[in-house]
Amino acid sequence: MGTDRRDFVILAGGVAAGSVFARAAPRPIRAAVYGVGHAHARSKIRVLRALPQFDLVGICPRDVPGRLSEVAGTSGTELSPSQVLEDPSIELVAVEAEVGTNLSYAHEAIDAGKFVHLDKSPGADLASLESLFDKARSKGLVVQMGYMWRYHTAMRRAVDMAVGGELGRVYMIRATINKPMTAEARRPLAGFAGGMMFEMGGHMIDRIVEVLGAPNSVKGRLRHDGDFDDGLADNTLALLEYDGAMAQVYVAAMQPNGGDYRTFEILGTKGTATVRPFAPDGRLAVDLGDGWEELKLTVDAPPYETDFIELAGVIRGERAPRYSASHDLIVQRSLLEACGML
Repeated sequence: MGTDRRDFVILAGGVAAGSVFARAAPRPIRAAVYGVGHAHARSKIRVLRALPQFDLVGICPRDVPGRLSEVAGTSGTELSPSQVLEDPSIELVAVEAEVGTNLSYAHEAIDAGKFVHLDKSPGADLASLESLFDKARSKGLVVQMGYMWRYHTAMRRAVDMAVGGELGRVYMIRATINKPMTAEARRPLAGFAGGMMFEMGGHMIDRIVEVLGAPNSVKGRLRHDGDFDDGLADNTLALLEYDGAMAQVYVAAMQPNGGDYRTFEILGTKGTATVRPFAPDGRLAVDLGDGWEELKLTVDAPPYETDFIELAGVIRGERAPRYSASHDLIVQRSLLEACGML
């Protein structure tokens, strides 16, 4: 990551000792944000503006026309869809539209020859998502999914410990990611059968799939137990089953200060790793058989930065994406099964 974030110096082989040649930083990648109705839009706009790897050309509020400042919290340059899609100098399109439209916008961007950062959840049509990845691959492009806990310092360490064998054989993962919701915020989610599981569950299923892979089966329980008469599935549970292991994801919309109690716990035969809470920087406690110890972690970067720094390297041909289309399709299939949408 370091060479992505600063100018660097390379030593010229075969020249006199002490001779160095400075190479200028690569030209910033021109980017645009397409849609602003997603809850993460403001943060993604802020990060793209701040990172030297990118030149944020403008923002297209196609999903909420005329409300750029209100929804995205910015008065940046407003672009039309054609200005985003038909400008060959724009290489990256960050799709930050509402969930009901984000997948169709991603198709438009891939069809126009753009790399895509696609925020969660990528719609409700698995076949359409498969087609998106197929088209991207055929064009030499990449779709990066916006699951925001992939590079979270504590979460990353817990997953690496599990994958690296430090926890022994993993037999259970338990995740809770509650989010108290206002009546206004609940309303659009009620239109999706999975409700809160569809809104938030993909984040945790993404982490589970990295540790355990594709589940043998997925079962969901979707209940409406809140005080609002909106039909939202606001008390939800998913169970992913594997050979020799299970994983549980719980998502509800009613817990006061729910963010303070978000938990990701990996249980293995040699130990347990627990991330709780996730924010602002996350805390990781580990028990490898001799009692709990809270690990001291250094936060590498603010939320979303590492994702986009990686994507810059992918676009420049310097590295491969960490997460494959196959991984992302397993996550989406599992999510839709948990939501009763497959």
